[in-house]
Amino acid sequence: MGSHEHSHEHSAAQPLATRIQHMTGLNPLKCYQCGKCSAGCPMATETTTRPHDVMRLVARDQLDRLTDADGLWLCLTCETCTSRCPNGCDPARTMDALREILAARTNGKNHNAIRAFHRSFLTQVRNHGRLFEMGLIMSYKLGGGPMFADVTTTPSVLARGKLGLAPHNVKGLEEIRRIFEACAAQEDGA
Repeated sequence: MGSHEHSHEHSAAQPLATRIQHMTGLNPLKCYQCGKCSAGCPMATETTTRPHDVMRLVARDQLDRLTDADGLWLCLTCETCTSRCPNGCDPARTMDALREILAARTNGKNHNAIRAFHRSFLTQVRNHGRLFEMGLIMSYKLGGGPMFADVTTTPSVLARGKLGLAPHNVKGLEEIRRIFEACAAQEDGA
């Protein structure tokens, strides 16, 4: 058994809060469930598992209940929850760590559409310096997203001019691309 396999087994035996603390340097057990994170979350009305629920499930070591927690997978990573936390718990960073744990545990199964969306979003930002909505949709649909899920709404969105047909690049696009290259180099070195 390799050392990486041994450390993975060892970390899986640790309480979830300890694993999160090792990954982030933050202690999720400091959360005292004030609810300020969920009160500011722009996705709170769209999810049944809100940021404070995620923090509570981490404290209770309930990884299995987090596997399909909609709030964890629909999180926009806008960090509103983190900015509102009076105790510095950083729910957004905790959710990122949880997604990594769960993705490794399931080998990415059940989350292909979410991965396709994130990959498509980042591709558009790398290519144009901003989001090109039509490119995002096409890339997402072809990359594993639900192909025909919203096909009936597309004509009205196009008619109202809410979906641009051509991308607009930002000034400083080369600098944005250098940032992406530096991040990729850091991942390769890790």
